[in-house]
Amino acid sequence: MAGSMISVQGKDGEFPAYLSMPPKGGPGVVVIQEIFGINTWVRSVCDMMARNGFVALAPDLFWRMGKGIELHPFFEEDFQAALGYYGKYSVDQGVEDIQAAVTKLRGVKGCTGKVGNMGFCLGGALSYLSGARTDTDASSGYYGVGIDGALGEVGNVKKPMLLHIAGSDPFVPKEAADKIQAGVKGNSNITVHLYPGLDHGFCRDTDPSHYNAEGTKLAHGRTIELFKKALA
Repeated sequence: MAGSMISVQGKDGEFPAYLSMPPKGGPGVVVIQEIFGINTWVRSVCDMMARNGFVALAPDLFWRMGKGIELHPFFEEDFQAALGYYGKYSVDQGVEDIQAAVTKLRGVKGCTGKVGNMGFCLGGALSYLSGARTDTDASSGYYGVGIDGALGEVGNVKKPMLLHIAGSDPFVPKEAADKIQAGVKGNSNITVHLYPGLDHGFCRDTDPSHYNAEGTKLAHGRTIELFKKALA
């Protein structure tokens, strides 16, 4: 299933996004990138969600630093470049861009108007913040980095949310994972799933050093189940 690039109008400019459409349309899902841009793997996640009946849109969140940034974690030069972009990135602007993408997707022909989001790494944290700050209908954040420092926003999450935490994630160590699990306990909208022994990026099948097929199947299955209920 091949997608196409479209444009999204944000608060301070227009930016590109990759759209993957199932034949019969369906609910929408904004797919939120890692620190590597809208690369082959992010597009494959959109296509996978489209095969499961969702209209999937991945906005280019690094557009202010350069449109069309596409990096791959298994190349050291790309990895270092990605860290540089991450260091300069504004999370607040990112959430605003995700709101613009959600709004755009609600109006795409074939989309039912219900829109959730799913994000990975940087995108996992942005998925959590989008659940707190945007009008998304559901969120699923995978191994989000920095959520433990934003737990003051837990009370703003009013729609269903999943947080997938890798048990052996060097970027979300046990102390941070424990803090997240304790910090969200008071909000029944948020469910945390822990994946013991799995590494950061365990869903990235283009990177064999991190990928875990069983964990990916379990996490994506939970996400799709959530979206089928919350976006019906």
